[in-house]
Amino acid sequence: METAKSNAGHSLILSDRKLLELKGVNDVRAFDETEVMLETELGMLLVRGKNLQVKRLTLEQGELSLEGEIEGLIYSQKVGRKKSGESTLRRLFG
Repeated sequence: METAKSNAGHSLILSDRKLLELKGVNDVRAFDETEVMLETELGMLLVRGKNLQVKRLTLEQGELSLEGEIEGLIYSQKVGRKKSGESTLRRLFG
């Protein structure tokens, strides 16, 4: 049975670089103690750090909480956004 996911969009709260709370998470693609790769409403998100631990994961609600030493957050292109024939500069800036 498929559960309806909240369409609240994507947001994150980072507290003291030790607790990261995310909304708008569609899937967890990969996880270890130094990196977490997430598919979000706004594209792929790579979280880098040390001693990363998932404290709460509720994909039905699109929510995830991570604890550890957060060192970086890197977003990639929005999922499904690339159009064939679109230039790299246009995708980067626009």
